[in-house]
Amino acid sequence: MSEEKRVGIVLVSHSAEVAASVAAMAKGLAGGAEAVPVAPAGGTEGGGVGTSAELVAAAAASVDRGAGVALITDLGSAVLTVKALLAEGDELPEGSRLVDAPFVEGAVAAVVTAATGADLDAVEAAATEAYGYRKT
Repeated sequence: MSEEKRVGIVLVSHSAEVAASVAAMAKGLAGGAEAVPVAPAGGTEGGGVGTSAELVAAAAASVDRGAGVALITDLGSAVLTVKALLAEGDELPEGSRLVDAPFVEGAVAAVVTAATGADLDAVEAAATEAYGYRKT
């Protein structure tokens, strides 16, 4: 597919390795999903465990294709970091949204759905529905 408007996805984790691995897995399970812009934003600038507003903002800017950005987080302070950026109003691309979803399953559902060309509402719905995935 061409560089058409597409939902971007940012995976915000306390660990750079976790964020990168989940991004790679989600893209792989979506058949490569080369057209879906996905960026990990994990850890701190110094490579430590934690979250960084600067890394999240940079990742969001890198995946912005004009159709919104879904931000999926792992734990508490990652959520707080994204909420603070959204509250500031000018740190994230227009149409950025915190998506309440399980980190791994939600990321996979979001990437698979975005690969179909779906809009941000559909990507959010698919990621959120991942809370209902049963394993028994």
